[in-house]
Amino acid sequence: MRQALHHLVQQTRRKGLYEITREVVAWTDLQAVSTGLLTIFCRHTSASLLIQENADPTVQQDLAQFFEEIAPESATRYIHNDEGADDMPAHLRTALTQTQLSIPVERGRPVLGTWQGIYLFEHRSRPHRREVVLHLIGE
Repeated sequence: MRQALHHLVQQTRRKGLYEITREVVAWTDLQAVSTGLLTIFCRHTSASLLIQENADPTVQQDLAQFFEEIAPESATRYIHNDEGADDMPAHLRTALTQTQLSIPVERGRPVLGTWQGIYLFEHRSRPHRREVVLHLIGE
């Protein structure tokens, strides 16, 4: 059994989905694990992870718009606003998505569907440096 760990840093510019599939697959390829399980973990409470369609960018636009509607920014709607009007909505959006993904690895590559991509979903309005931890276990 072999294990490997990696910290992937993603700089964000604003709210939105940032595809990290290429970086995740490239790192997994280097680990010499044929069969295993890849865990991806986002170390933040105002950003999250998604596996989503990566062929049509309107999917990401619609997702972003949907989250704007269900968790809108507001200076008066929420009690928690220590870091501004986007603070609590960012936490709500994270609560509705996920901070961890588990993806099987087969023949040394994450097993993703044809149109699936791995995304960091930034929920804050201003730029952030986000850290995603990759953990691979297998043989």
